[in-house]
Amino acid sequence: MNTQRKVVLGLQHTLAMFGATVLVPILTGLDPSVALVAAGIGTLLFHLITKRIVPVFLGSSFAFIAAIIAAQNKGYSLGEVGGGIIAAGIVYSLVSLLVRVVGSDKIRKLLPPIVAGPVIAIIGITLAPVAIGQAQDAWWLALVTLGATIGTAIWARGLFKMLPIAVGAVTGYVVAALSGNVDFDPILNAAWVGLPNFTAPRFAIGAVALIAPVALVTMIEHVGDILTNGRVVGRDFFEDPGLDRTLLGDGVATIFAGLIGGPANTTYSENTGVLAVTRIYDPMILRIGAGFAI
Repeated sequence: MNTQRKVVLGLQHTLAMFGATVLVPILTGLDPSVALVAAGIGTLLFHLITKRIVPVFLGSSFAFIAAIIAAQNKGYSLGEVGGGIIAAGIVYSLVSLLVRVVGSDKIRKLLPPIVAGPVIAIIGITLAPVAIGQAQDAWWLALVTLGATIGTAIWARGLFKMLPIAVGAVTGYVVAALSGNVDFDPILNAAWVGLPNFTAPRFAIGAVALIAPVALVTMIEHVGDILTNGRVVGRDFFEDPGLDRTLLGDGVATIFAGLIGGPANTTYSENTGVLAVTRIYDPMILRIGAGFAI
C-alpha cells in the first residue's frame, strides 16, 4: 500500500476516536487539546511497549468520568485529578507485572468474553443518553451523517469503501456548514499557533482513592478489547506480545496522560471497528493516526 493511502487511512482512525476522546474532557472540565496529545503520544507509547504489532488506538476512557467529576465536586484541583490518573496508571502497571507472573491463560479463563463483554457494554450504555441528547439538537443531521457512513460501507468501491467514517464525518460537516449549523467564528478568531493547557500533577490521597480503583474496571474492558482486536486481525495478542505488555502499554499511556493533565487512556473499540470494516490491519496506519491526534 502506498504512503498516500496510509495517511488517509490514518486520518480516518483519528476521526473515529476524535469524538469520544474530546467528549471526556468536555464532560469533566479537562482540556480537549491535552486529551488529543495524550491519546496520540499514549498510542505511540503503547505500540513501542507491545513490539509495534498490535493495531490499537488509545483514547480517553469513559469509565473515569464519574470518578473525575466526583473528585472535582469534593474540591480537588485539575492537578490533583492528574495525580489520581497517574496512580491509576501505576495500578495498571503493577497488575501487568502480576499477569506476567501468573500467565495470560489464567486471566483468559478468569475473564472470558461472557464476563468482559457486559462490562464494555455497560460503559457504552451509560453514555447513550449523551449521544441521544446531542443528536436531538439536530436529529436530521445525525441521520445524514449516519446514512453517509453506512452507505459508503455498503455501496462504495475502491479507496472510498475503506473510508466510511471519514466520508460520514466530511459529509456531515459539509451539510452542517451549508445549512448554517457551523459557527466559523472560533475558527476565524483562533491563533495560528498555540499550545494545549498542560497541567502539572499534584497528589492528594483523597483524589487517588477516588480515581485509581477505576483502573480495575477498565482492565476488564482492556481484556475484552484485546480479545476482540485479536479476533478481528486473526492473531492471539494474549500470547504475542502478551497481555502483560498490553496492560503495561495502557498503564504507561495513562501515567503520561496524568503527567500533562489529560484523561486516562484506554484501548478504543471504535478503532477496532474501523479495522473490521476496512480489513486493513497495518499498525503503522494507527501510528499515523496518532500523529494526526498530536
